Amino acid sequence: METPGSQSSLHRANLERVVRAVRLAGSLTQAEIARTTGLSAATVSNIVRELKDGGTVEVTPTSAGGRRARSVSLSGDAGIVIGVDFGHTHLRVAIGNLAHQVLAEEAEPLDVDASAAQGFDRAEQLVERLVAATGVDRTKVAGVGLGVPGPIDVESGQLGSTSILPGWTGTKPAEEMSRRLGVPVQVDNDANLGALGELVWGSGRGVKDLAYIKVASGVGAGLVISGKIYRGPGGTAGEIGHITLDESGPVCRCGNRGCLETFTAARYVLPLLQSSHGTDLTMEAVVRLARDGDPGCRRVIADVGRHIGSGVANLCNLLNPSRVVLGGDLAEAGELVLGPIRESVGRYAIPSAARQLSVLPGALGGRAEVLGALALALSEMGDSTLLDGTLPTVAPAFT
Repeated sequence: METPGSQSSLHRANLERVVRAVRLAGSLTQAEIARTTGLSAATVSNIVRELKDGGTVEVTPTSAGGRRARSVSLSGDAGIVIGVDFGHTHLRVAIGNLAHQVLAEEAEPLDVDASAAQGFDRAEQLVERLVAATGVDRTKVAGVGLGVPGPIDVESGQLGSTSILPGWTGTKPAEEMSRRLGVPVQVDNDANLGALGELVWGSGRGVKDLAYIKVASGVGAGLVISGKIYRGPGGTAGEIGHITLDESGPVCRCGNRGCLETFTAARYVLPLLQSSHGTDLTMEAVVRLARDGDPGCRRVIADVGRHIGSGVANLCNLLNPSRVVLGGDLAEAGELVLGPIRESVGRYAIPSAARQLSVLPGALGGRAEVLGALALALSEMGDSTLLDGTLPTVAPAFT
């Protein structure tokens, strides 16, 4: 019997500490594990050997700083996670293993006016299809990460009011998908998942404090503080789109005037160009035209960038992040939008905060949210299940 403070319970805690470090990072050298966990190099070496013998981790030769090293990652067959992203116009699903390898990924159009039940049906079918296509063992599913374009109440798990998926307001997406798939489901909004995706796989790698800004039908920010998503007590942290820029400006869907969203979101920006470019214009097309030299589109994108920069400056003054990552279609504009963002940050942010900030485009494009959903599932699963060889299920398991 293990007792608190006993040698066996301490050993177990160290095993879980090492597994957690590797699980969150994807792969680490033994020296990096020692730095991350605070364990001695000898202890890490012994634990890695034990985990390797038990089939929990894989060890491969690598190099670090020009010296030979050993890279440690979780075994490819230790378990799998599933990411599901409900977007404004799409549904995307990805399957990955615990070594941070994406095994399959697929997207399909989603009618935003579809009911929640129809959306859940489509997601369940797509998950089933990908699981079958990859041939993975269904009993190896450790968890699911789920992204939705709206605020999630931390206590109830309900999707709050959203004009993007109006038929979904009041639903409990995690509870519903868990019932359908038979495994634990973690849910978060799309901006937070975009931040997680870029933090683990993209432009946020190597930093502990960043803001991921997504501009689409609305404007949101995913905030990472000390390496973790900051959601706030009610789950609404990061609503940068409702910072007031002009109290006499356009009326926002939130009821206030002149919110950042009313100067940057697609629904407000596209009408500025429709008289000259037609009513079928999309933000993706605006970015493409701007890159090709269209003066009207370039001007609109520059204006949007300056407005976003004002919001980013507020974030700098409050949170002092080291990096801002711009996601969504707008990121494809490159320096046409990033330059004006930096210009506004330089003008409105505290100089010391502005000097420490780097502003980068997202590296993952439209995949950021679904990869963030994978990262969410990876971050929330328990390490004891890996060590014991059992993965959690929620009856009835999906078939």
